[in-house]
Amino acid sequence: MLVIEENQVRKLLTPEKCTAAMKQALMDLEQGKCAMPPRLITHMPNTAAFGFMPAYVGDYFGAKVINAFAPNMGTEYPSHIGYVILFESAHCTTVGLIEAGSITEIRTGCVSAVATDLLARKDAHTMAVIGAGAQARSHLAAIRLVRDITSVTVYDRNPEAAKKYAADMTEKYHLPVTVCEDAAQAVKDADIICTVCPAKEPYLTRDMVKPGVHINAVGTFTPTTREVASDLVAAARLYSDYTPSTVKESGEYLIPLKEGLIGEDHIIGSVGELLLGKCKGRESDTDITMFDALGLAVEDIAAAVMVYKEATEA
Repeated sequence: MLVIEENQVRKLLTPEKCTAAMKQALMDLEQGKCAMPPRLITHMPNTAAFGFMPAYVGDYFGAKVINAFAPNMGTEYPSHIGYVILFESAHCTTVGLIEAGSITEIRTGCVSAVATDLLARKDAHTMAVIGAGAQARSHLAAIRLVRDITSVTVYDRNPEAAKKYAADMTEKYHLPVTVCEDAAQAVKDADIICTVCPAKEPYLTRDMVKPGVHINAVGTFTPTTREVASDLVAAARLYSDYTPSTVKESGEYLIPLKEGLIGEDHIIGSVGELLLGKCKGRESDTDITMFDALGLAVEDIAAAVMVYKEATEA
């Protein structure tokens, strides 16, 4: 059995390779080639969300076992801590124990890049990120591969985190990154918006964004939390990572549904269905499109398989 820690994961799971793997995993899921039982999330007394996310992807299966602990954000400790346990399907032996925080970070940005490539305007060049943590970094790393990003704006409740993000990303990608005083300022001119913070109440509203924008809503994953307000969800063409999960777990969908602002048919389809040509994407340059990402176990296992194979070959 291989034990693969964070540094090695980051060397092996490049955004280019991971994006291709995510496309295939999302299509395989919609074609019934994968099995993915509902994930189990237990809320611990210390406020950690302790998750068990199993999936079967063919030659391999396994589960991500991880803590999401928001108080660690902005500290020396990661906000997501855990491992992916990987098994081979032929004899069901354990083949890998792979650090999960880096897998979660990288694959999430790459899934949003897949959605962005399918839904954002082809001439989208400006990007806003709300939240300046690990996901803000992974989203820029991946989305710049599918669109010619020429400038970035960032807002975070912690100004120092936003300043560090701006400095790091400017140095790494040679792009102008502007720190903004609030979310409204950050998104007002953005062609692509990525919301990547664990909000409890929505902060992104319809009047804050321009026509034609594409939104990746990534930071929340429970029925009672959301980043995007109901009026903006209602105005958007809404897409899921996997619709059966979204209709059970997504506050972005369930809250405006309960309020009567959208119907049960408001989700046009999943990213996998878009890739397979089973639903329509953007229909005009003025459409607001929105990808609501909860995160899927098949994404974690597919990414872990790629890391394991790369490590074995190396």
